[in-house]
Amino acid sequence: MADTRDTIDVREAEVLERIETFRRRRPRLKDDVITLAHGAGGKASAALIDAVFAPAFANETLDQLGDAARLPLASGERLAFSTDSFVVKPRRFPGGSIGHLAVHGTVNDLAMVGACPAWLSAAFVLEEGFAVSELEAIVADMAEAAAGAGVTIVTGDTKVVDRGAADGLYITTAGVGLVPPGRDLAPARVQPGDRVLVSGTIGDHGMAVMLQRGDLALEADIRSDTAPLHELVELLLKAAPSTRWLRDPTRGGVGTVANELARTADVSIVLDEDALPVNPAVAGACDLLGIDALYVANEGKFIAVVAPDEAEQAVAALRTHPLGAQAALIGEVRDEPRAIVVLRTSFGGTRIVDMLVGDPLPRIC
Repeated sequence: MADTRDTIDVREAEVLERIETFRRRRPRLKDDVITLAHGAGGKASAALIDAVFAPAFANETLDQLGDAARLPLASGERLAFSTDSFVVKPRRFPGGSIGHLAVHGTVNDLAMVGACPAWLSAAFVLEEGFAVSELEAIVADMAEAAAGAGVTIVTGDTKVVDRGAADGLYITTAGVGLVPPGRDLAPARVQPGDRVLVSGTIGDHGMAVMLQRGDLALEADIRSDTAPLHELVELLLKAAPSTRWLRDPTRGGVGTVANELARTADVSIVLDEDALPVNPAVAGACDLLGIDALYVANEGKFIAVVAPDEAEQAVAALRTHPLGAQAALIGEVRDEPRAIVVLRTSFGGTRIVDMLVGDPLPRIC
């Protein structure tokens, strides 16, 4: 297997030209109406945020565009605060439900900034005619997920809209937690030579939801990976205290998240295709559907950038936990070509990995 630290063997003139094109290309909002692609977490989502939300709400905290805001308290501690909405279809799928996602998604957003999650809020938009029995089951899933994650749902809200106006049920959760003193995870800390790891197999959640819809006439034993990650993060940070950055690759998958990091930190991310852990059933389904597993959503995995001298011990620590049993080093940070993600393929070549374009898997969280 080729080492990601080897020199990138490509045709210089052609690739340099392509790199400059990608470097100059910033997502721009060209649409007059909202499409499903604007919720996919890729280029269209980035364009919408850059053109509409970021300018309107601009401030020092929001401008960081992290998974959660870190807010200083008078005590000297930092409060982490995050919010997320869930519109997954179908609402129940192998391995979980919208109720599990609503808790795990917000818990994980807090964990990705190094916080210890503590409290959640939950708001429900219900469609007239929605079955109370299904609502009770989803609320029970949320209670189960909260208990398992060690967080408490302390406040909430309920709204009901006309029949046909909400596709059954939408849930919004917000969460708060505390960031321990001295803990700082940020793209600015990423530097050439750092290693990139993933905490387990990629693409499980997106494929589980897609196949559950039943539109593709495919059957496979694929379960969502939805799970709370804060305990796994604590294991990582104990084994690798110099960890630079974390992110859970939900919408847009590993490929999009890697691009966001490369552009924000102004570095190159080189991924090794042979090192990417992919469940064989997920890989097979992706091949049949013509979907790249790099862009498929995950709900129980994270990507971390760790110091090179702590990389092996970081992976070893993660593998002691059931959620990190298939953790793997998948790449390296380089200084060139800046703001670009490169994949070293199984065939020995390389290709540029762009952000997700379009929305092959709408409404997966």
